[in-house]
Amino acid sequence: MVNIESLGERKIIETILRFLDAMPNMPIPFGDDVSAIPIEGDRVVVVKVDMLVGRTDVPPGMSLRQAARKAIVMNVSDFAAKGVKPLAALVSLGLPRGLTEWDVKEIGLGLSEGAKEYGIYIVGGDTNEAQDLIVDCAMIGLGDRRKIIRRSGARPGDILAVTGYFGRTSLGLKILLEGLSPPENLRKTLVEPVLMPRARLKEGLILAELGALTASIDSSDGLAWSLYEISEASQVGFRIEKVPVAPEVEEFAKEYELNPIELSLYGGEEYELVVTVKPELWKKSEEKLREIGCQLIEIGRAIEERRIEVRVNGKYQIVERRGWEHFKSARQRLN
Repeated sequence: MVNIESLGERKIIETILRFLDAMPNMPIPFGDDVSAIPIEGDRVVVVKVDMLVGRTDVPPGMSLRQAARKAIVMNVSDFAAKGVKPLAALVSLGLPRGLTEWDVKEIGLGLSEGAKEYGIYIVGGDTNEAQDLIVDCAMIGLGDRRKIIRRSGARPGDILAVTGYFGRTSLGLKILLEGLSPPENLRKTLVEPVLMPRARLKEGLILAELGALTASIDSSDGLAWSLYEISEASQVGFRIEKVPVAPEVEEFAKEYELNPIELSLYGGEEYELVVTVKPELWKKSEEKLREIGCQLIEIGRAIEERRIEVRVNGKYQIVERRGWEHFKSARQRLN
């Protein structure tokens, strides 16, 4: 019998789905960032559940307050990728016996901060005893099925873009896990995105309202993995002209003899949006985000051939399908 550590998260999901009946006329198919339930006409209830677990999702140096806030951000980021505003959440807590009253207050503060940050109300939940910290958040919103951005709409010629630079969280985790000691200003820039991630909700809502996107995904499992997810759903490939490496990552990688492109492609936890944009709406999309102090960075194009390649030193090479996957990656990340 194959152990689940060999299967990995996605194969486990596939196995379970074989035993489930699909809802007729599902507005969003299994495997996208969120799920949806039709209610009336084109209106749908959009739902998402995401679980934070201490051993795999809380690195050294992250407080319980920050962990609880992260549990909210994880869910909001998936709503952002679909261009839907979340309205409310239910939160279930699994708490180890060793926690104190102060710890519980910290968790409450973190949940409150995350909810207020994105205009969400926590309307209920459950609490139970567990061997490890668990913060399981189920989020709800309302949307128009015609405007929700799926992973499956990218077409050859679409502009491939992201809402930020990559690699900071890869290095932030290395600093926290391996005890590296870069200059303090550099350490803060790299560690903060790990401890205080931000969901790109404003960007997602604006781009959806413009009707500019053909496909979108949240990048929390890594840039390379996210591109493969869109590629498979949309039946296209991608040609990346320039990997969006953060300047601090270039600096740090040079000092520690690391590969900045590897760090940026195969990390994770960035919570940026990876999107394909209609070429005729590119300039308008860029301008709209710039007006609110945000950015949209062009990194390549969707192509007809089913491959993902990146230009490095003037030559194209294939991007490997690598990224974060529960059961397979847990030991590598935080143990």
